[in-house]
Amino acid sequence: MNQKPVVNYPSQFAFLMGLMGVFVLLTSFLIPFIGSLVLKVPFLRVMGELNRPENADLSRILNTGASFLAFFMPAWVLARVMGKKPFTQLGFQTNISAKQVALVMALTLSSVVMSGALGQLNEVIPIPAGWYAKAKAMEETYKTTMMAMATMKTPVDYLLALLVLAAAPALFEEVLFRGGFQQVFVGWTGNKWAGIIITSILFSAIHFSYFGFLPRMALGMVLGLIFYHSKNIWLSILLHFMNNALVVTQLYIASQKGKPIEKTMDESVPLWWGIFALVLLAVLFRSFSKESERVLVVREQSVHSSPENIPS
Repeated sequence: MNQKPVVNYPSQFAFLMGLMGVFVLLTSFLIPFIGSLVLKVPFLRVMGELNRPENADLSRILNTGASFLAFFMPAWVLARVMGKKPFTQLGFQTNISAKQVALVMALTLSSVVMSGALGQLNEVIPIPAGWYAKAKAMEETYKTTMMAMATMKTPVDYLLALLVLAAAPALFEEVLFRGGFQQVFVGWTGNKWAGIIITSILFSAIHFSYFGFLPRMALGMVLGLIFYHSKNIWLSILLHFMNNALVVTQLYIASQKGKPIEKTMDESVPLWWGIFALVLLAVLFRSFSKESERVLVVREQSVHSSPENIPS
């Protein structure tokens, strides 16, 4: 999707959205069906049963499978249609420098602070009372689901939660949004910022959380810039994983200390911290962009010097 496309960008977008619709419908049937078989409860009671702490493991497994189908598969199918090397098309590259990894780690910490400040800003934005009530209800449903999957009593539970709540979403969501949608939108609009912003809005909106909209949109922009400059989806996945892992670790520590998990999920940071984090992000991205340019040059040189590219 980086080269001149075989299929035009509007058609790619329509195809990707159509694939998402098909796979989402499939998962909306499969999760209750499998849950009903395993839990031996009626079809309509499955979602409520999955929110019970004793069914946390099954909930994690089913949600991971649903994420794979709804997020990973649509982007992979589109990439396969667009070329013979779908993983390369999606941005899976092996050229990564230690400096890039270090900068991504620093960007993670900065983006967490900025997201915390934006979360506080999101809370004070006025909306109609009816919308607020609906948004609050959706947020409570989200928290109930998260708290069920985040039940961690042992180190093994913690490691499993890292895999299911941090690693899997990072991989599957980055493949869809950065490997899929962002490349389509950047190509379609012909503008880096337009493509990244549109993708970030979609990324945030699909989580159906009004009170987390600004933090997730900002996170999406950070992830988008990392992918745009590096052309390597592994680095976006790394930041996304670390962001998720920090939340999971925070919840695990809180549960081990007997603190209410819901209060931990509601924590935010002062707004002025967000300004400091934004400045730091700008500085870090300048360095990241330069390092990524260097790595891309090295990658191009290695490709052109490989035996298959040398004329006989």
